[in-house]
Amino acid sequence: MKGYWIVNITITDAENYPQYLAADALAFEKYNAKFLVRGGQYSAVEGPARERHVVIEFDSYQTALNCYNSPEYQKAAKLRQKFADSEVLILEGTP
Repeated sequence: MKGYWIVNITITDAENYPQYLAADALAFEKYNAKFLVRGGQYSAVEGPARERHVVIEFDSYQTALNCYNSPEYQKAAKLRQKFADSEVLILEGTP
């Protein structure tokens, strides 16, 4: 079954946030990540929402975990955490 990241982000330092985007590309390429949603229009129909939403597909749940835990992504994550507030969920898809 596929694995997914769901990421909800509020960028707090727009000037420096592109540093994170440049850094995360290494891990996403290595783990064959496919962006299904990256920003765009949304409606928060129940509860609070952050400004930006991302859904990334991986070949498997384990691959999604491996990407997150990789040295390449952990380096990028430090930048994301510095320049944005966010939640990252890693989920297994349904058959």
